[in-house]
Amino acid sequence: MSTTSDLPAVRPGTPPGEGPSTGSGLARHLLRLGDDALVLGQRLCQWITRAPTVDEDLALSNIALDLIGHARALFTRAGRLDGTGRTEDDLAYGRTEREFTNTLLTELPNGDFATTVARQLAYTHYAVLYYETLAHHTDPELAAFGARAAKEVAFHRLHADRWTVTLGRGTEESARRMRYGLERVWPYTGELFEEDDALRRLAASGTVPSPAPLRETWLDRVTGVVTGAGLTVPTPTWSATGGRSGLHTEEFGPLIAELQSVRRQFPGGTW
Repeated sequence: MSTTSDLPAVRPGTPPGEGPSTGSGLARHLLRLGDDALVLGQRLCQWITRAPTVDEDLALSNIALDLIGHARALFTRAGRLDGTGRTEDDLAYGRTEREFTNTLLTELPNGDFATTVARQLAYTHYAVLYYETLAHHTDPELAAFGARAAKEVAFHRLHADRWTVTLGRGTEESARRMRYGLERVWPYTGELFEEDDALRRLAASGTVPSPAPLRETWLDRVTGVVTGAGLTVPTPTWSATGGRSGLHTEEFGPLIAELQSVRRQFPGGTW
């Protein structure tokens, strides 16, 4: 994962008060966040040379680069905490599909541009809220990462907001596509705020923020954008789940194969 990131360097050692049990739970949580960022970044990379304009090629590739930078920082910390000594590359390229714990939202196929915009709208509003909360963490390393990531994702959010309104208030066809994109994506948004027992314990101990309380604010914010676009927020009749447990969509396998193709061809290779 040789990309440039200006996120804080990961310092050696375990922060005070972070014992083996807490460290292992925190590692799993950071891995989930890193998987979200890496998988969504990989999806956005698929738009390069295929976006509607050259400007959008650059915009989406820069967003993807930011997300991969987030994944690097999160994977490095997770590998240090889980006791395995795995590097960011090991975690990105050495795991099987079932070992990835990203939300299903982040792995959804790009669809047309409006569907990608809808996916970005949902993810970025969630990510800004979560990273802003993480920025107040007592662990200075996590707080620094949260503050920097929140600022970066805020630009991604502005990009998604602008395109949601542009498409919704554009032509009849662009509005139809934006409406379909929202309907396609919305059943997958609930998983962003899911909590299992392990996450509840971490949140109760103050180790990580809980995502569940952020859902109401997230809904208010995305509703404001969607309403401003002349559209309405969908009301799904079902809710997707399973990604956090390693259960993925059938499109996920080819995405991971693409991501890991060089490592699989040249295991142990160096450049």
